[in-house]
Amino acid sequence: MAGNTFGEAFRITTFGESHGASIGVIIDGVTPGVEIDEKDIQVQMDRRKPGQSSVTTPRKEYDIVHILSGVFEGKTTGTPLSIILHNHDMRPEAYSDIQLAFRPGHADFTYLQKYGIRDHRGSGRASGRETAARVAGGAVARKLLERRGVQIVAYTKELGGIKCQTFDEQAIEKNPVRACDPEAAVEMVKRVEQLAAEGNSCGGIVECRIRGVVPGLGEPVFDKLDAELAKAMLSIGAVKGIEFGAGFAAAEMLGSEHNDEMDASGFLTNNAGGIIGGISTGQEIVFRVAVKPTSSISLPQRTMNVKGEEQEIRTIGRHDPSICPRIVPVVEAMACLVLEDHYKRQAAMLG
Repeated sequence: MAGNTFGEAFRITTFGESHGASIGVIIDGVTPGVEIDEKDIQVQMDRRKPGQSSVTTPRKEYDIVHILSGVFEGKTTGTPLSIILHNHDMRPEAYSDIQLAFRPGHADFTYLQKYGIRDHRGSGRASGRETAARVAGGAVARKLLERRGVQIVAYTKELGGIKCQTFDEQAIEKNPVRACDPEAAVEMVKRVEQLAAEGNSCGGIVECRIRGVVPGLGEPVFDKLDAELAKAMLSIGAVKGIEFGAGFAAAEMLGSEHNDEMDASGFLTNNAGGIIGGISTGQEIVFRVAVKPTSSISLPQRTMNVKGEEQEIRTIGRHDPSICPRIVPVVEAMACLVLEDHYKRQAAMLG
């Protein structure tokens, strides 16, 4: 199945299904001699794992990291680094009633059209469960980026129509929706819990800020840094849009307003979001992604089955009423993968 590998100089391949025995990632292009421990990866897995609060799925997966290769005596060897995460709380029988019906918002119909077969157990490879492997790979990339002085932080900026009014980075990991505004977080939790009780779901906006990236990173013309980040983010199943810097607001601005002027100290504004001409400026890279509402809801919806017959369907199971809180570490992981890949590509170009 094509499309399972991401990156060039630093590359990951993920494998496994939502209700299969395990999922995992194979990472190629890891710098040798870097001290790394399963704990370095586990801390990121713990941020993404299910069952953390009332606003996430109750499915219990501990996502314990097992490094199978690529590390010797606590250091990376430079050979493929493979990580496996065993699934434990699988309940494929929960999908038996809908295995012949196409769930609205899911990839059931499109996977069947492409392959002639689909894994109806929690969407198989199309499940958000696959992103756990990405987070594992991203944790390794993050370890390498830390040596370069790069910091990446993502957070919920809007959820269920409630917007953050302030930015407090210290608050992000202290509330269950990972919002940057602690007061807005309280209202977000109430909104999500209300929708969950009604059998519904909501989407939101996740923002990411990246600091410490050197100027000059990015490969024009088709491999622009923002284009690569956009591909990475849009490869996450729940993400439906992305904007950098001023983003779509730029359409209403004048050139005199949007252009980032400079003086002897550098750039005076950052409407470009830290990337101009597809190459990093050295400023903070800022982008936002639009996250759709969780497709699995228990309200009745109209659909059809594999025989083309119309029917009503309700998706009963363990699902996140909003994907935003757990997608935050996924966004960070994909950003880490893109940046480490481009650092290595830049080094190869410069010889």
